Amino acid sequence: MQNYVTTGGLEIAQALYDLVQEEIIPGTDVLVEDFWGGLEKIVRTLGPSNRQLLSRRDSLQSKIDEWHETHLIEAVDYTAFLQDIGYLSPEVENFKVDTTNVDPEISILSGPQLVVPLDNARYALNAANARWGSLYDALYGTDVIAETDGAEKGTVYNPVRGSKVVAYTEAFLNENFPLNTGLHRNVISYAIDEYKGRQRLIVNLENGDRSWLKESSQFVGFQESKGKLSAILMHHHGLHVEIQIDRSHPIGNGHRAGVKDVILESAVTTIQDCEDSVSAVDADDKVCVYRNWFGIMRGTLQINLEKNGQDVVRQLEADREFLGTDRKVFSLSGRSLLLIRHVGIHMYTDAVKFNGESIPEGFLDAMVTSLAALHDIKGLGQYRNSKEGSIYVVKPKLHGHEEVAATVDLFSHVEKVLGLEPLTLKIGIMDEERRTTVNLDACIREARQRVVFINTGFLDRTGDEIHTSMLAGPVMPKMEIKNAVWMKAYEDWNVDAGISSGLPGRAQIGKGMWTMPDLMRDMIEKKIEHPLAGASTAWVPSPTAATLHALHYHQISVIQVQNGLRGRSRPQLSAILTPPLLAPRILDQGEVQGELDNNAQGILGYVVRWVNQGVGCSKVLDVKDMGLMEDRATLRISSQHIANWLLHDIVTEGQVRETFQKMAVVVDRQNSGDSTYTPMSPDFDRSVAFQAALELVLNGRDEPNGYTERVLTAYRLEVKASGPKRA
Repeated sequence: MQNYVTTGGLEIAQALYDLVQEEIIPGTDVLVEDFWGGLEKIVRTLGPSNRQLLSRRDSLQSKIDEWHETHLIEAVDYTAFLQDIGYLSPEVENFKVDTTNVDPEISILSGPQLVVPLDNARYALNAANARWGSLYDALYGTDVIAETDGAEKGTVYNPVRGSKVVAYTEAFLNENFPLNTGLHRNVISYAIDEYKGRQRLIVNLENGDRSWLKESSQFVGFQESKGKLSAILMHHHGLHVEIQIDRSHPIGNGHRAGVKDVILESAVTTIQDCEDSVSAVDADDKVCVYRNWFGIMRGTLQINLEKNGQDVVRQLEADREFLGTDRKVFSLSGRSLLLIRHVGIHMYTDAVKFNGESIPEGFLDAMVTSLAALHDIKGLGQYRNSKEGSIYVVKPKLHGHEEVAATVDLFSHVEKVLGLEPLTLKIGIMDEERRTTVNLDACIREARQRVVFINTGFLDRTGDEIHTSMLAGPVMPKMEIKNAVWMKAYEDWNVDAGISSGLPGRAQIGKGMWTMPDLMRDMIEKKIEHPLAGASTAWVPSPTAATLHALHYHQISVIQVQNGLRGRSRPQLSAILTPPLLAPRILDQGEVQGELDNNAQGILGYVVRWVNQGVGCSKVLDVKDMGLMEDRATLRISSQHIANWLLHDIVTEGQVRETFQKMAVVVDRQNSGDSTYTPMSPDFDRSVAFQAALELVLNGRDEPNGYTERVLTAYRLEVKASGPKRA
């Protein structure tokens, strides 16, 4: 049983109370009693409205369900119906956001964005340190360079593969940092000399000629070691690229110009996640999440690892120092700018109770993570995250502008309790629920003084699409939904809303995750669509993927794209409101079973680790043994998809149960090398994880908004109560 400390009307889990009192609050000038008293006032004041907002969701869904039972989806009065019930808000007058004190990584720069589970200290540090990444390593270690013609990876360095990496990198340099004459592959040495009182980059070519950068302003700095040039810093589309030179290095020794690596500014921003990618079901789990965030804000978080047989301490990277063209020292951040994602308003936690009942978990997230970030605001940490004095909060799963307004109100209350300047807390609005999409202008307007981020997310947005229109009819197979009418309209609508409301120069317009971390060649080919669509950032699954995706932001000037999109016609609202229904197409049984197999396998592969091991984000092998990044968003779409087909008799309950048992055996085989893994077969009735996965589907129609958190949390708590601990 969890021990609680009673303070006023609150019961606070002892572990959480101790974390706040003994670790986070010292140095903030916030009194312990004021902190908990402030939280109690927030719960007392805003708690009832939180319940009302959730009730409003249920009421609207019931009315939509009733409408679908008596109307065809093509009915011309569907939009009018949504307006009548308040699902669609009145159009807002033209406005511009006026968010201030926003760091340039968010307001100006375009580049990749990582999302990382905050309950895993190693991942959290890796992501925070992913601001800079080796292009050589990213190319050598992935399928971007094909393993053909002697270029296999192998277990030792392959010079043939290495030469292809160098050639690829030099082509990148030629395209984005062209020389006045010659190519980077013709360079035998880089040098610095003085010209008109400034340092400039000199390039010596193999034919004896000298050359320069075609655009001399791209050269912005350098490093020297023992009197020799050791690094060249260049700048393009707002992002830095560093050429590292060391002829004594094994790689540099084999390069004609001594280049040992090329480092790209990669994950410009990172979302440290308390939500979909973590498994945090009780006070102990929340303490782990909060402690990691506090450690990052203070710069004290570190872990001990063994790498290549050596003990390694991983901690936050220091800033990178260079000499400018005036030979004065300047520094660039060594770390990604961090945002933090809280849970949605539907989540409640018993880590704190009020009048014996669980409180909204988002209230607790807002208070504790902001208290921890107060150390950054006050400059108490080893490094600064926000030099502009802001705290960046991504708020997921908001349904419409009323819920955005409630979050803005919550942030104002938190600022008063913690003594923060008004508007310190900024908001990232995740456009992943249909009611937010169709009311996006109104949502942005509610947060116009705080908004720093909007994005699209195919997975959660599709899960909500299926659930909202559950009774309209059976939906297409999952992969076909990506090409459905509503999807393109939704993606463009989001960018248009962001541009028209003035986000460029003040906030990010983002796109969703690449979920196939092993298919980087495909990512290079396809993810360029995101900056081409006008998105200033897009999610990637790893630091390596961030470095490769950074190439796209050199190829594309997002600012130019956004300028070209200004004033284009918005997509039709009717297109966004067109659900991805299967009719008139009819699937054969082979197609049906293949889709069911794929969905069931993905659900089981993710749920079994979430429930049994407390792993909230996994690379799960699919039915073809390909690794896919899975979190609660992918789980939501897969479970809702089967629930939809079950409701409309595309599949039967018996077929679903049989398929789940069959695919559980597959998942057990795929995890057979994990000594901490608990198999689901052959005793399916006694497998807690198997029962959780099945419940997500069989009760998917009735689960509010199709969310998966309630089921996962209940079954995870059951496992924790029986003994197994987090992996």
